Amino acid sequence: MAGKKKELILQASVTNQEQWEEMLATKGLTVVDVYQQWCGPCRAVVSLLRKIKNELGDDLLHFATAETDSIDALEGYRGKCEPTFLFYGGGELVAVLRGANAPMLQKMIVEELTKEKLVLEQGNKRKVIIDVALLDDKNKETEEQCQHSENKESIIVPDSKPYTVAIIKPDAVAHGKANEIIMKIQDAGFEILAREERLLTEDEARDFYHHKAAEVCFEDLVQFMSSGPCHILVLSHAEGSASVLPAWREFIGPIDIEEARREKPESLRAQYGTETLFNAVHGSEDSNQASRELAFFFPNFRMGSAMEQDGEEGRVERTLALIRPDVARENREEILTQIHNSGFSVALQREVMLTEEQIKQFYFQHVDEDYFPALLQNMTSGPVLALALARTGAVHQWKNSLGPPDLDKAKEESPDCLRVKFAVENRPINQLHGSASLEEAEREINFFFPKQQTLAVIKPNAVEENKDAILEEIQGRGFSVTQLKEAVLSKEMAEEFYKDHKEKPFFNQLVEFMCRGPCVMLVLTKENAVEEWRAMMGPTDPEAAKKTSPDSLRARFAADILQNSVHGSSSEQQAKEKIDFIFGDISST
Repeated sequence: MAGKKKELILQASVTNQEQWEEMLATKGLTVVDVYQQWCGPCRAVVSLLRKIKNELGDDLLHFATAETDSIDALEGYRGKCEPTFLFYGGGELVAVLRGANAPMLQKMIVEELTKEKLVLEQGNKRKVIIDVALLDDKNKETEEQCQHSENKESIIVPDSKPYTVAIIKPDAVAHGKANEIIMKIQDAGFEILAREERLLTEDEARDFYHHKAAEVCFEDLVQFMSSGPCHILVLSHAEGSASVLPAWREFIGPIDIEEARREKPESLRAQYGTETLFNAVHGSEDSNQASRELAFFFPNFRMGSAMEQDGEEGRVERTLALIRPDVARENREEILTQIHNSGFSVALQREVMLTEEQIKQFYFQHVDEDYFPALLQNMTSGPVLALALARTGAVHQWKNSLGPPDLDKAKEESPDCLRVKFAVENRPINQLHGSASLEEAEREINFFFPKQQTLAVIKPNAVEENKDAILEEIQGRGFSVTQLKEAVLSKEMAEEFYKDHKEKPFFNQLVEFMCRGPCVMLVLTKENAVEEWRAMMGPTDPEAAKKTSPDSLRARFAADILQNSVHGSSSEQQAKEKIDFIFGDISST
């Protein structure tokens, strides 16, 4: 009986509207476990709550359970099965935590109790929040309109100003650190182009982090990111430096908190994070990810050019550029320099030798034209360099840079254009191609850069020390993780996996190393995935990687040529064979 009485005292039971209103009148901080009758309150946290109550011994801290089925004020929580904890101070909602996350719950209780005491003892202003789950559909719509009112008017920023998306995560916001972090961001020379406080729904969190869906921690991440409000920021450098992306990544520090504290103690994650999931802040990995995240949070955010007239809106687009064989051999680097100087970034790049059939397929609209035989001869005379170019208004801007397709017309109307500059004597065909429209650009990019799958392996040494950082970078580079498996390879599996190296002197050593601990094996999907992943890994020898590809994974994470952190397939065919070996035949999935 004594034990039961203690539990009842620990959490007051609220089962009707009258009791709910009485509870709200309680002085101090009340933490309410909201539940539905069919599933009951969250018993998993009772021992934690008792421990907190005993340690703090504070009469201003109260715990309660509330049954949504019979309380009108909690109607919005009916039909939901996730554990939800509401924090009330002075009868007003001050914080929400979704999910039975014990460390976060404990931290939030301590933080919110401290804030409530400052309200009661020093007259501080209580910060009240609105949980959209408590609102009816009409009020939800009104509230969302209010929350997003900042975005109704387009924010125009010069397209020459680089940007990144930053998120101050729920843990930092719940601990009252958002304004402190924002001040540090500004003091470090970052300019805040847009800012919004936003409570993500579970669906929004799933959508935003869909590229992490194959990870073991995905559900925890979704629950965490929807557990309370975030601050979403669009950052640039006040001086317009092109280095805003790496500067922000450097400023926030490594994803692993222990690594951040050890190697970057002044970073935001080292100062405000508590563990890898609760690491306080997020930053875009690269410009492509920043663009996707910007569109997700700020759909009316506009990038404009100083040359734009009458408020013409700029859009980040991709277009296909082809450098035909004659100039690809002689002028490749000069053309690439011109491309970069014109504000384009090269999103994808591939050199390919085309067959006659491929050229007819690509130029199907031109097959009956008089000039097509000359075009066919030109395009089969050597490798073509295919590029997916990205920038605001990419299709229009690249067409302008190229000039008219007819060389005589181009010389007359646009003598400084790229087609004139790189024209080849006695060749009637211009040497550079550009997509004519957005629709054509999408078709042409898919032609040269079809979605591919490749196998990636994070080796035992890297799993121990750098797994999270490598996974984050993989997803930041636009790869979709469509399969993931963590396992210790048996000797037989390792020998079969590396059978192509069986006659090499290092074979036995390699097999032994690959069996010494867990590997993480992934199927990565992306346009040009095989080449993209190999470029991201860097050379096999980490010493060579440090010289030629210092930003590659092997340059940064490999210990030596054997323990070189990651593995990747060398061709699409090999990728298919290895994927089938590890995961079974998934080609039809």
